[in-house]
Amino acid sequence: MSDLPSLAKADTDPPMHHHKRDLAAYRATHFLWSASPDGKIGTITLNRPERKNPLTFDAYAELRDLFRALAYARDIKAVVVTGAGGNFCSGGDVHEIIGPLTRMTMPELLDFTRMTGDLVKAMRACPQPVIAAVDGVCAGAGAMMALASDLRLGTARARTAFLFVRVGLAGADMGACSLLPRVIGQGRAGELLYTGRSMSAEEGLAWGFFNAQHTPDTLQEAACTLAAQIASGPTFAHGVTKKLLHQEWNMGLDEAIEAEAEAQAICMQTRDFRRAYDAFVAKRQPVFEGD
Repeated sequence: MSDLPSLAKADTDPPMHHHKRDLAAYRATHFLWSASPDGKIGTITLNRPERKNPLTFDAYAELRDLFRALAYARDIKAVVVTGAGGNFCSGGDVHEIIGPLTRMTMPELLDFTRMTGDLVKAMRACPQPVIAAVDGVCAGAGAMMALASDLRLGTARARTAFLFVRVGLAGADMGACSLLPRVIGQGRAGELLYTGRSMSAEEGLAWGFFNAQHTPDTLQEAACTLAAQIASGPTFAHGVTKKLLHQEWNMGLDEAIEAEAEAQAICMQTRDFRRAYDAFVAKRQPVFEGD
């Protein structure tokens, strides 16, 4: 699965916009995809609840392609990732992925590990803030999808495990050794990656992995409410925030300050900046349109 079926249609826009697409109507094959009525919030639901929503080769590839396409979406302004049936994701399917991997050649294995890493790259590169709504099991590649999201909401029964060591592999998977220490700290990340144990919901909240905790029956609503709040903001500026949160890992303070000066000067040219000023002068709430 390398192409999004709904993106194959001829584009009717002027040439300068030929790469921009509307994704609200996209139909997913290996998971569920739905858009809010206003078309601004896209929800990915991993949907194999009888197996706690494991990923297959095809699911990885389609998720990667969807997040890549989101970089060019005109309509979607925020993304929620969740799982069906009270669990988030149990990671790579043991029978459909782990078994076949034991029979692959080194080049084939590298193709696979690069593809899974490309999913994380695509999640970090799309301008939309991504919110993971995590209930129940969140393990392996599922834990990495939650980690690669911008914000994470959990429940008291969320169990997050970076369990690569438990299948005889390094904790260095899909960017774990880079992302996890930045979110929860080096020592805590090391413990989870060396032991493969589950991080409890209480630990996840105390360590900053989760932004907030909700009950299982209010989790999805809370994630969509947060996504709607973000989507109603200055979404061009949100994309700049996400890009610099990512890029500034590799900058010294002086370079970061310069990058932010340039980025903010660009944002000051947006209509949303003027809308905010006009609303302030008129003593009313600004209505942002993302341009």
